[in-house]
This record gives sequence, C-alpha cells and structure tokens, in this order.
Amino acid sequence: MKKAQNSEGIGFFQKYLSLWVAICMAVGVLIGKFLPGIPAFLNQFEYAKVSIPMAILIWLMIYPMMMKVDFQSIRNVGKNPKGLFVTWITNWLIKPFTMYAIAVFFLGTLFRGFIGPDAMNLVKMPFGMDLPVGSEYGVGTVVLENGVKMLQVPLWRSYLAGCILLGIAPCTAMVLVWGYLAKGNDGHTLVMVAINSLSMLLLYGPLGGFLLGVGRLPVPWQALVLSIAIYVALPLAAGFISRKWIIAHKGLPWFEQKFLHVLTPITIIALLITLVLLFSFKGETILTNPLTILWIAIPLFIQTCFIFALGYWLARRLREIRRMKRESLCSHYQR
Repeated sequence: MKKAQNSEGIGFFQKYLSLWVAICMAVGVLIGKFLPGIPAFLNQFEYAKVSIPMAILIWLMIYPMMMKVDFQSIRNVGKNPKGLFVTWITNWLIKPFTMYAIAVFFLGTLFRGFIGPDAMNLVKMPFGMDLPVGSEYGVGTVVLENGVKMLQVPLWRSYLAGCILLGIAPCTAMVLVWGYLAKGNDGHTLVMVAINSLSMLLLYGPLGGFLLGVGRLPVPWQALVLSIAIYVALPLAAGFISRKWIIAHKGLPWFEQKFLHVLTPITIIALLITLVLLFSFKGETILTNPLTILWIAIPLFIQTCFIFALGYWLARRLREIRRMKRESLCSHYQR
C-alpha cells in the first residue's frame, strides 16, 4: 500500500490534544462534584441501560470517522496481510482473554482486600428480567432499593465487568484520528479500521456475553446488542451510505480534499465533550474514592502495555522472517 503522508503539520489544538483531554476530565469531575444536578438530569435519559446523551455524543464522534472508511480497500488486504493478521489476532483472539485474566488477578485477588472483600454494589437488572426479591442471578442477589429491584453484586466484580467490556472493544474510529496526527500509512489504517469494525459487529456481543458469564456476572444482552447497533452498526451503515452519496454527487477529489477536513475537528470535539460527560457522571465517586480509579487503572495499564508489546514483537518477528527469506533468496541466486 502506498504510504500517504499528511503534508501539513498538525495544528495547535491537535498538537496539545492530550492536554485538552486532561482538562476535560478535570472539568467533568468538577461538574459531578459541584453541579451534580447536570449529570443527574442527563442520567434520566436512558433506554435499556444505554445513555441517550452519551449515545448521541459517541455517534457524533464515530460517524464522521466512519465516512473516511473505504470498505473497497479491504480488497487490498492480500497485498500486505501479515500486519493485519497480527492486529486481528491480537485484538480478538488474545486481548479479551488476557484482559479477563489480568483483571481477575488484580481485582479479584491482589486488590480485593483494598477494594473491600465484602463491599457490594447495586446494578440494574438486565432489561426485561423480573425476579423475586432474594433470588440469585449469577453472583448477584435481587434486592429492593427505594422500591426498585436491583442486583447486589460484589463490588470487585462490577469493576471486572467494566474491564471485560473495555478490554474486548478495539479502538476503531479514533485510530483514524491518531493515524492522521501521526502521519501514518492512511491506506493501511483504513483497511485495519474497516476489518475491526466489521469484526466488532460479529464478535463483541458473543465475546462480552461469554466472558461476563465466565465471571458469573449478569449479562445485559439487550444493552450489548443495542450498544453494538448504536455505536457500530448504524455509524458504519450511515458512513458507508453518506460516503457513496457524496462521492456520487461531488466526486472523490472534492470528498477527500474538501469534505474530509471538516470531519476530524467534529470527532475530536465530540470526544472531548464525551469525556466531560463521562467524568461528570462519576465525579463524586472519583473524588470520594480516588484509590478506586487506581485499582482499576493498574490492570488496564498493564493490559495496554502488554498488548502493545506483543503486537510490536510480532510485527518485528514478521519483518525479521521476511528479511531472512529475502536474504536466503538472494544468496540462492548468487550461487
């Protein structure tokens, strides 16, 4: 694949994106602490455990990037398949299971005493489920809280569920942003995002349900399916249709040279607002129990470093193997 480089340097806003991310996280925490009415109001808008405001923001973040994905580029996967195979195998055959193992070790064993071996958490019942109070579901027990049936589960297992669902999901749309900022190989990035997006449609729900079930956690199947539909399927379909329509009416040069430049800022702005909202929902919790963030962050950080190192090592090994084959062929023809 031809390596397409961005000739323009990144702007001031993009250059300091990490700083804006940190600021938005801090703003979100402060809103949650001092203006709790805002997240409380937004929390009312929910369906099947999916936050509607968050869905809108994430949609605004993903949809513009999905318009950049040319699914016809998947046909070029045969030109350089090894790197893509490394990405796919790492994301779907290794990462979900290592995330589960690392999270269980740290949250369920090493940090369990710090989290509180008897600490419990109340989670919403799976959508459509109505069990009598006192009955058990997985590791949870149905209790009545303010007139609403809830599942009482060990707190560390709630953290485990978050790690599982986060560990399964590969980054898709934001890869295009980071690839653009890093002046990476645009063609390779597009193919990788296209394959990961299609894989997520098929694998995220089954893998999430399986690992949550292994962890004896309630499996919110409707929320999983709805999340996949809202955050993956619809943006993919809308991006694909929009791309074809715009190119058909305006042409590919106009789409790539004029229209695409408008999309990246929209995605980044939506990302930053999403961070503000996310951290506002948990602002009080973060300030009251800051160590909780540490207990969760450590396994996530280790998992991220491990997967990065594994992917890097596999890519280096593939390059070395290809180099040795090339040298072997050269020496063979020189004889």
